[in-house]
Amino acid sequence: MRKIFSLLILFISFNFSAIAVEGMWIPSLIDMFHSDMKTYGLKLTPEQIYSTNNSSLKDAIIQFNGGCTGEIVSDQGLILTNHHCGLDAIQKHSSPENDLLTNGFWAKDQSQELACPWLKVTFVKEIREVTKEVMQGVSDKMSDAEVMKQIKTNIEALEKAYSTKGNEVAKIKPFSQGNQYFMLVTEDYNDVRLVGAPPMCIGKFGGDTDNWVWPRHTGDFSMFRIYAGSSNESVKYSESNKPYKPNHTLPISLKPKKEGDFTMVYGFPGSTDQHLTSAQLEFYQNLERPARINMRQHSLDAMKPAMQADDKIRIQYTSKQARIANAWKKWIGQIGGLKELNAIEKKKEFEEKYMAKAGEKTEWKDKYYDVVGEINKLQNEYGKYEFATSMFIEYFYVGPEMFQHVMNYENLVFNYDKLAEEGKAEAEIERVLNSSKSFHKNYNKGVDRQIFHELTELYIRYVDNDLLPLGFADGWQEMEEEIYAESPLLDEAQEADILNNFGKKWIKKLQKDPALKLAMSIKESFDNKVRSSYRTFMIKREKLLSLYVEGMLSMWPDKNWWPDANSTMRIAYGKIDGSAPYDGMEYIHYTTIDGIIQKYYTGNPDFELNERFIDLHKKKDYGNYAQDGELWVCFTASNHTTGGNSGSPVIDAEGNLIGINFDRSWESTMSDFMFDESRCRNIVVDIRYVLWVIDKYGEAPHLVEEMNLIK
Repeated sequence: MRKIFSLLILFISFNFSAIAVEGMWIPSLIDMFHSDMKTYGLKLTPEQIYSTNNSSLKDAIIQFNGGCTGEIVSDQGLILTNHHCGLDAIQKHSSPENDLLTNGFWAKDQSQELACPWLKVTFVKEIREVTKEVMQGVSDKMSDAEVMKQIKTNIEALEKAYSTKGNEVAKIKPFSQGNQYFMLVTEDYNDVRLVGAPPMCIGKFGGDTDNWVWPRHTGDFSMFRIYAGSSNESVKYSESNKPYKPNHTLPISLKPKKEGDFTMVYGFPGSTDQHLTSAQLEFYQNLERPARINMRQHSLDAMKPAMQADDKIRIQYTSKQARIANAWKKWIGQIGGLKELNAIEKKKEFEEKYMAKAGEKTEWKDKYYDVVGEINKLQNEYGKYEFATSMFIEYFYVGPEMFQHVMNYENLVFNYDKLAEEGKAEAEIERVLNSSKSFHKNYNKGVDRQIFHELTELYIRYVDNDLLPLGFADGWQEMEEEIYAESPLLDEAQEADILNNFGKKWIKKLQKDPALKLAMSIKESFDNKVRSSYRTFMIKREKLLSLYVEGMLSMWPDKNWWPDANSTMRIAYGKIDGSAPYDGMEYIHYTTIDGIIQKYYTGNPDFELNERFIDLHKKKDYGNYAQDGELWVCFTASNHTTGGNSGSPVIDAEGNLIGINFDRSWESTMSDFMFDESRCRNIVVDIRYVLWVIDKYGEAPHLVEEMNLIK
């Protein structure tokens, strides 16, 4: 954790003249890479892209519910994001009688917009580099524990000092493996309402078949609106709230596009791991990712036939299936890309280069020469616990929903007397009751039991027996029968009766409930046998990776290093571009509505369409949204993106919205670990297709009229 502040000066003063499209850059440092953006065609000033005191593009970009990105496109707080980002809200408002998933939804006026009190959007007010303040009082004489304590104390004090203005909150995060710290001042708005969404046959056209694949024809967008109080302030949902008045909105370009045009992605990329060593990358490529893929494959295989056979189950599991399938297919492409790039060998080559460079100076050799070997040794020593942790997450949190549901009862059942003494028992019962209602709305016991059966077999196969609960490997099938046949917590009526008449008799019965007993034993086993070793591993790894990256910054001060994504606001830039990832095959940079019809005629159920869409295509009424007689649907660009960039605006050289980022090509998914400029492409739904769907298909031209269209 000890840092050399001179390294920060070197990092901040890099020469960006030779930068490629790789990288996710911090907006507040726009002056450092603005000149290179201009070489790609940018026409905006730095202040137009990022400013703390004046309106800028930054003010139209929001983090959507903590995991995606969205953009404001009207002076009435209208938001565009991806369909898959809004899918949970669309699903929650759907039922067999009012199936918004199948039929789509378009509010004809603001009174019809649907409240989503569980949603929030986050604005970034300021990004400030605070490394010196965070490192204040840290010295080389301190132990690791003392350094961590001092840094934590400094961070808490800084966050408290800057979290004083209204609803604004300051949060400090480490960058470049702890070699740099930035503070982000943010503000949440919590009244967000669903305005519009295309049906699944548009918003998820291509399904799992096309996911992460180019050519793509998915209209992956949905629309929401932010509401605020009388003074435009952040408030909880109320019918009296008014549409939010933004500081900046994105104009929308209807102008023709061509290959080579400048593109900028502005959003909140989630996580990348560009600095993993060869042993770490080998662990993910050959062990951890394949196991997780296999577990998710079994869950998907259990869901699919049930969803196809029953509309209620289809609605219940649409959002869950999409979440599980998204990472499942991404990881498959990721492994393939890493192998094709020979990524592990490239890592080893760099490690040899790193050690050779460290050997050039005594001070470098003493500090950096051994760090690569130490990281690789640590990975091999603790890999068992990292693997067990990944399997636990897949099993306990992604697998059978029964686990998380029954664990809701742990505090109520085992701490009831204390809760009653503190006057908190009724509130806890109410919390569990509300959670139960939400759970059963989207739960099917038969599907969950199948997932439990499949994943339990895999969990026992993958995890060392000494890390599992005693007797679990031999007795789980009897437990399964008892849980799904007898536990009242998996029956909606019985559970409601328990919570509405909760008392001592139920406490004794629930303490013996088979589902709760098994869930607690699995979690306790993980806590007692895995968690501590995994935490030790992560602390050691963090320290070594920090030193490893410090060595890169120190020994190659002129190289363009960028900090890994960490769910903070970033900028990526490139150009509209096709690709040629396979021998004998070249992809052009865009697709059209004609390709949707071609896929429809293959008969694949992932390419289903409704009659309205087919009729509109026959009429070819593309309005102002066509280019040379064609209606573009999607296009690819050479921006560096990852999870969290879903819904990010793709912006042209003049600051206009030209599309909504929603995916990467399958050949690009390894970019979380290693970027390859020749093949990495992000996939974008063309904003003109979005507007065509809203206007012509959705018959909601009033929403388009809110926007500022540039022709």
